[in-house]
Amino acid sequence: MTKWMFCCLIGLLPSAALAFQLDSALYRIYDTRAQREITLQQLTDALQNTDVVFFGEEHNDSVAHVLEYELLKAMDERYEGVALSMEMFVSDDQLVLDEYLSNIITERNLSKDAVLWNNYKDYRPMVEYAKTHHLPILAANAPSRYTNRVTREGLESLQALDKSARSLLAPLPIDTLTGAYFDKFAGLMGGHEGMGNLKIYQSQNLWDATMAYRISKLAKKKSVKKILHLNGRFHSDEQLGTIAQLHNYARRMTVSNISCFPHDSFPEPDWAAFSHLAHFVILTRPDIAKTF
Repeated sequence: MTKWMFCCLIGLLPSAALAFQLDSALYRIYDTRAQREITLQQLTDALQNTDVVFFGEEHNDSVAHVLEYELLKAMDERYEGVALSMEMFVSDDQLVLDEYLSNIITERNLSKDAVLWNNYKDYRPMVEYAKTHHLPILAANAPSRYTNRVTREGLESLQALDKSARSLLAPLPIDTLTGAYFDKFAGLMGGHEGMGNLKIYQSQNLWDATMAYRISKLAKKKSVKKILHLNGRFHSDEQLGTIAQLHNYARRMTVSNISCFPHDSFPEPDWAAFSHLAHFVILTRPDIAKTF
């Protein structure tokens, strides 16, 4: 048992967990199309013809965060022009993030001037890796003040924003995805009757569309050849949500999606239950301590 695995099992996941090699006993990676188990290196190799890799996580899955780091590192070693995109940063913090990555400001400035998640320590190793290896990071998410405005007053209320504010978001009009994604979101809210009105669903669409639009703009940079995007897996499972929105902005862009989550069926996959979720499914040990 590795030191990292031992710490997890006793519920003491250290902030420096990434200093230790991730024990493969904690996760299994499955290629759902080939219906076989693969290694992290094989996963990296399989991304050769992919423009954007969506890594859908459960935000408190400690194993997933280490896997994201390892995948970022493996992609950087295997491919040129790798960039990281993160739901965990909002678009109006892009300047602050860029200044930190360029050593213009300190990490203390970053923590004071940017909106960092409460579990930023889980993502910090990836930010530090990108900084050290000069990889760009996209602050992909929409600022919460605007998604909250849509929840209260609907998408049309964004017309009141000035040009600089609207530049932080996907351009209007925003596609309010229907069909499977709407039904899935309604299920999350406890059924269609639990949604009240569509404004809360519109805010979800703003969230997805903004991440997708910003990814599409990042992909146009000549220095960027491949993007690893991190988000909660609801945004990308079944190639819905942000992935569907991305196809609105960049139809020719190739996408691979990963869905990573703890599950009681570990380590044996239920192909019938999981194959529709993503091109690659990663099951993590359900008994490992969560980060929050």
